[in-house]
Amino acid sequence: MREQAGREARDFEGIPLDRTAVLLDVDGTLAPIVRESTDASVPIEVRRTLIGLARRCALIACVSGRTAEDAKRVVGVGAITYIGGHGSELLAPGMTEAEGDPQMDLWQDPVNDLAIEAMRELSPLGVRREEKGAIAALHWRGATDEEAAEAGLRRVAGTAESRGLAIHWGRKVLEIRPPVPFDKGRAIEKLVSSLRDEGREIDLAIYIGDDLTDLDAFAALERLQEAGTIAVGHRVAVTSPESPASLLESADSTVNGPEGAAELLVEVLESGSKQR
Repeated sequence: MREQAGREARDFEGIPLDRTAVLLDVDGTLAPIVRESTDASVPIEVRRTLIGLARRCALIACVSGRTAEDAKRVVGVGAITYIGGHGSELLAPGMTEAEGDPQMDLWQDPVNDLAIEAMRELSPLGVRREEKGAIAALHWRGATDEEAAEAGLRRVAGTAESRGLAIHWGRKVLEIRPPVPFDKGRAIEKLVSSLRDEGREIDLAIYIGDDLTDLDAFAALERLQEAGTIAVGHRVAVTSPESPASLLESADSTVNGPEGAAELLVEVLESGSKQR
């Protein structure tokens, strides 16, 4: 971890918002973590900030493990871009439905079959399944016996890999995934590079996230900066008692929970107001 967030927030003041990209994870970053994923929501005051940023920034996008449409439901702001399924879907303003990778659909049945098998064994322990299109997310937060639930999911992970499927571990969640190359970083690179192709320059790209999948986004900002596609990439880790050490070590700065992320977004918006 390089610095604390306050200093970098002040550094944003010199960069015009119309040359700034703001990229945001959703759960644990904009929306507080809750036991039931369907109960998650972004506070109204944060929505107002996002609307203000959308009017001023070159790009504002939410990058989520949820489906793009579900991320849009949770965030509640229509005028921004949503990248769903950890980078496998795109829902831009004006689009009626998300665009996905056809290769993902080819693996939906094998993923679903294993998830059904796993839930037969583990739902009595309180493991819950979250639908993410071709991805099956199995949560054990709040299970009656979290240790037993996690042990059971580690067996499921082994079965998934033996069947040629991919797995990913997050904050008290196991995801069973198609063995198709995708991640948040790849999607961000494609999205930001498309702006450059349209002749729109990005001086600053900020990414704020709280979990291991956000490391791919951090790496993407580094690659974009090295390629000269953006001038500066700034990586912000949202801290919590469950923060992965690797995320904190890779961040340029940190904020304390979704409340800290909300405060940072206000600072970015206010820095743009001072430029008028």
